[in-house]
Amino acid sequence: PAAAYVAPQPGSRSVVERRAAAIPEFADFAAAEEFAPESQASVFGLAAASLGVGAVIGWLNARRQQVASVAGAAALAMAPAAGLAIVDYDAVKYLGGSDKVDINNANVQAYRQFPGMYPTAAGAIGSHGPYKSVQDIYSIPGVPDNVKAIMKKYEAQFVCLPVNEAYFIDRINNGMYR
Repeated sequence: PAAAYVAPQPGSRSVVERRAAAIPEFADFAAAEEFAPESQASVFGLAAASLGVGAVIGWLNARRQQVASVAGAAALAMAPAAGLAIVDYDAVKYLGGSDKVDINNANVQAYRQFPGMYPTAAGAIGSHGPYKSVQDIYSIPGVPDNVKAIMKKYEAQFVCLPVNEAYFIDRINNGMYR
């Protein structure tokens, strides 16, 4: 069943007050209690609210540094834990930190160390795959023979490791720019 709240009209008495007035013992009590007029009550409520807001703003202004410190600590406490990051990836050296490059997980920027590889050959390798072996890069469709020759020149520098989803997704654009 649906129910709705209907706000009482000014000057009307609540159900409790009407029932209290109907009981002879409480009739004097219900009649004796009078409330402030609605306009007067709203003025007092507005004054109390503005006084409270002013006090809070004044307190915050006087303790700006402490409030900022508490807000920063709260934000840090609510931030996702850094423990979820992959830190023990054994093949991180093949992502551009050595003279060998993993063709399945390395970003196209890792190929800059090989003259002629970036951007054409690196983009072709990064936009295809995953690869099962280094020789799979020669079957990339649309790669000209001269680019394949450059790939062949550096073939000994490539390794083909299993795909790691954390790195595979960022092979073309990892958000790092010069």
